[in-house]
Amino acid sequence: MSSIYPASLLDEVEIRSGRPPVLRAEITSDAPRWTAEHREALRAVVAEHGCVLIRGLGLHDVAGASAVFEQLSTRLMAEREAFAPRRTYADGVYSSAQWPPSQPMCMHHEQSYALEVPGLMLFACLTAPHQGGATGVADAATVLEELPTALTERFEREGWLLTRSYNDEIGSSLIEAFGTDERDAVESYCRANAIECAWQPDGALRTRQRRNAVIRHPVNGLRCWFNQVAFLNEWTLAPEVREYLVEVYGADGLPFNTRFGSGDPIGKDVVQLLNKIYEANTAREPWQPGDLMIVDNLRTAHSREPFEGPRDVLVAMADPVRLSDCSPTLEVTAR
Repeated sequence: MSSIYPASLLDEVEIRSGRPPVLRAEITSDAPRWTAEHREALRAVVAEHGCVLIRGLGLHDVAGASAVFEQLSTRLMAEREAFAPRRTYADGVYSSAQWPPSQPMCMHHEQSYALEVPGLMLFACLTAPHQGGATGVADAATVLEELPTALTERFEREGWLLTRSYNDEIGSSLIEAFGTDERDAVESYCRANAIECAWQPDGALRTRQRRNAVIRHPVNGLRCWFNQVAFLNEWTLAPEVREYLVEVYGADGLPFNTRFGSGDPIGKDVVQLLNKIYEANTAREPWQPGDLMIVDNLRTAHSREPFEGPRDVLVAMADPVRLSDCSPTLEVTAR
């Protein structure tokens, strides 16, 4: 059966200021089949624009969304080093991260602290919230251009440092982050992934990993601001949350925090500047049930805005990319 859509779909994409690119499918059934027929065209749209929101697929359950994810990807990835718990629905198919609805999840690139990262992020909205909850997007090349040159040059020289503290009370557990709580297995994973680790007297694990903050897209060559410097920094937390965590766990025991690659603290002013530039370049569109969003994770940062009411957005990480293939500015080794 022939399709009413052109092979490229590019002419059908709606481009409006402040919104992600939108493509209206308006099909009545069999979203996986439609996706399979238009797989290469959809991927071409993402290559052109960095992301696309497809409206009208009628996705309403895990099975249908999972089938669409499988059609779009070359391979779905299992999450490792999670910073917040997720529900696993199927291999490579997860719930959104369990994060307080009243708190935003600021702009970030998924798994940018890993050595192998998702090339694509796939989102399927089964239930849209009553208010808020949009998955915002921002172009990483534009963000890099608008940041102060001296700041980006420092991050290019030094990279960024992620520190984490795992315990049984807050954030991801060892099993959620590493797939195991066996010390030997956790230590082996850390060695293989350039992560320093140290067990504390109370049994908690603390880790440090140094990563590149700026990469070059392996396909289109764009230089991109690619990291989670702002999102995982203490100054992005709500003030009352930060104060509580510091009081209970101490400044060095926060579930996660970021620093310059040298180990120097990142000031509140720097984090505020990063989030301000992200916000100035954010495109957003409220979710509708059945929507699908495809995001180039290297080129496009994403966020999750506060919301009210039930929100069920499935997530898949796909098409793994080794950061060593992205023209890193520093060699990543365990410190």
